[in-house]
Amino acid sequence: MHGPYVIGIDCGSQSAKVVVFDAAGNAVASGQQPLQPALRPRHGVVLHPDDDLWEATVAASRRAMAAFTGDRSEILAVGLCPIRCCKAFLRSDGSLVEPMMSWMDERAYAPYLPDHPELRYATTSSGYMAHKFTGRFRDTAANNILLQWPIDTDTWQWSDDPALYEEFGVPRDMLLELQMPGDVIGPITDDAAAATGIPVGIPVVATANDKAVEMLGAGSLGDTTALVSLGTYIAAMVHGSVNHTSPRYFWTNFASVPHRYLYESFGVRRGMWTLTWFLDLLGPELAAAAAAEGISREAYLEREAAVAPAGSDGLMTVLDWLAPTERPYRKGMMLGFDARHGRGHVYRSILEAIALTMEHNVSTMCAELGITLDELVISGGGSNSPLFMQIFADVFGITASRTVGSSGASLGSAICAAAAVGMYPDIETAAAGMTKPRETFAPDAENGRVYRQMLDQVYLDIRRATDPVLERAYPIFH
Repeated sequence: MHGPYVIGIDCGSQSAKVVVFDAAGNAVASGQQPLQPALRPRHGVVLHPDDDLWEATVAASRRAMAAFTGDRSEILAVGLCPIRCCKAFLRSDGSLVEPMMSWMDERAYAPYLPDHPELRYATTSSGYMAHKFTGRFRDTAANNILLQWPIDTDTWQWSDDPALYEEFGVPRDMLLELQMPGDVIGPITDDAAAATGIPVGIPVVATANDKAVEMLGAGSLGDTTALVSLGTYIAAMVHGSVNHTSPRYFWTNFASVPHRYLYESFGVRRGMWTLTWFLDLLGPELAAAAAAEGISREAYLEREAAVAPAGSDGLMTVLDWLAPTERPYRKGMMLGFDARHGRGHVYRSILEAIALTMEHNVSTMCAELGITLDELVISGGGSNSPLFMQIFADVFGITASRTVGSSGASLGSAICAAAAVGMYPDIETAAAGMTKPRETFAPDAENGRVYRQMLDQVYLDIRRATDPVLERAYPIFH
């Protein structure tokens, strides 16, 4: 174990994870802290309670630093990556005037400012966390999307168009100074160092939105390699150099490399959350059985799911556990039950629904871009499942890969930090030097045939048949 080292911070929807990496991208110490359950005081409002993102990051940082046995003077930088699409409203001292708004909050995509006399700044989760670490009012441009903020996506700076400020309901003087991925925000302050255990004075580095940083950490930089990120929100992305401003079947996001873009397909809201929801429904009996064998609930149930055939004997899941805002009547559903079906079928059906939905979304995006994928990279905790990896390969009909060893947004954050302090000449070189080889899963042709029939003949028509019924039911149960 030897330096130099960098720290990658990844605060996602479920937990904060802080990892210390060496120059080769090996994780040498880590800490993790779950976030509190979100507050939902009324329909459409979703908040992170108290100062949860910061407090979880503090706890995870202290655990990582307690586990670190190297020379702390060789820690050169911290890369910072919190959840995207959250909004934070700050006083002049940088403190929150109200709990941070979750990406699931409907107001995050509409003109909204709190009615608070001390409101001074409106920013993202990364802008807020940057101030907590450095005392500077700076934010990465790559976490400010045009869906929410008046940003010029060509220049990566605030727009000069007054109409955009009116559209988003935010004055220019409330917005923070923008930086590029890999820029130094500032040194960690005495107070932040005392709270986190991270050495005082080391540079804190801007990264990008969490999906872009995750893609960087997976080593997915080619223009024909797609990353499927398995999180609470499941997204699929490919890199490119053109700023497509009016696509139909994807949206253009900022990448973790300055002036590069990510093309992101439509996704699945509450994607991996749906699996957790089902496992929780099975209750303490399943948890106890898995614990008795020293394995996770997911691994325990996957054995039953692996026995079920491709297509789950006709059990099909539609993933609308969180309805889209434009169709609030939609609900999650499972249809096609018969006496053959057990809990393994249900579990497999959820996995298949994720893969089938994402295949349709990705293929639609790629057709519009005029590209053909040659590899699919899967990241997130779900990639630990061999069954899930195989389902992705079979559904997409191409090789599905997962990174061996540490990856994801914590490594992507560390890559940006390593480039910022000269451990590597640039972010692309740092990614090549710090990411690991990938394990691959080849598609099974027979399973692929079943999935293609499902997509072409049945699966994509389900909502067309059920939407009218659910829309009539919505006023009764809303």
